[in-house]
Amino acid sequence: MTASYFTRFLDRLFDWFSTSGLRVLLIAAVTLVLLALLKRAMARLRSMYEGTLPSQAQTKRAYTLTHIVRDVARIAIVVVGAMMILSEIGIDLKPLLAAAGLGGLAIGFGAQSLVKDLISGFFILLENSVRVGDVVEVAGVAGIVEEIELRTIKLRDLSGNVHVVPHGVIEKVKNMTTDYSYYLCEIGVAYREDVDEVMTVLQEIAEDLRRDSRFADDILEPLDMLGVDKFADSAVIIKCRIKTKPIKQWRVGREMNRRIKNTFDTKGIEIPFPHQTIYWGEPKHGMPPPLYMAELGLNPRAAG
Repeated sequence: MTASYFTRFLDRLFDWFSTSGLRVLLIAAVTLVLLALLKRAMARLRSMYEGTLPSQAQTKRAYTLTHIVRDVARIAIVVVGAMMILSEIGIDLKPLLAAAGLGGLAIGFGAQSLVKDLISGFFILLENSVRVGDVVEVAGVAGIVEEIELRTIKLRDLSGNVHVVPHGVIEKVKNMTTDYSYYLCEIGVAYREDVDEVMTVLQEIAEDLRRDSRFADDILEPLDMLGVDKFADSAVIIKCRIKTKPIKQWRVGREMNRRIKNTFDTKGIEIPFPHQTIYWGEPKHGMPPPLYMAELGLNPRAAG
């Protein structure tokens, strides 16, 4: 009885192996081969990028992208292979697919912000709109990019604070250091000044700045004089800009402002600033009230 049962079991096992079993082994073998090819292809692609990219940040970006593509493709290959094997074994996949759909729906509701962060991060890395070392403004936060991960971007502001911004909340990116930069100058002068003379002085200041060895390498082009921009309440606004290397515009701009102030003082060009006139009123007899120095916060002895 036992021998007969064992014989029938072997016959059934042989029949299954000769039909479905071979297909299961073939599916498993193809799955393993595809995984091996995927691993080799991603390693080759990453090494090819690492040989052409100029910086460590770009190399890290290439590694992150290839890592993401490899993981997604590997999961897809394993899932498809497992479903095909289960189908060959005779397991009904409909309940499993229904359960997986409900589970995925529940996870999607619970982790939709995380998924949004990951997808947005992938496209930010893919499009290369932001790089480590850039000065950007995202989600109302401005600073230098220190690190770009798949889910977040880390910025350090001028005060040294580190801001971690999820990619999902980024609607637009203002990159202030892509390829080149501009420092925009808006100089207000008094209405009585000759604006043509002022613009000539500004161009002379900019040329002197370009000849300075400390700033010559940072400035890419001569001063772009845009001209008289608008008439303000107490000043004529003259606008110009300086084209610089990325992230150098603030250094050049500060030196430009310093030279403008010193040169205008030397040449007597007035830079208007708000004035305030205090009216103390008069009594009915027409004599103005006495003004004591203490009311102005002055020291009478020092004034005398």
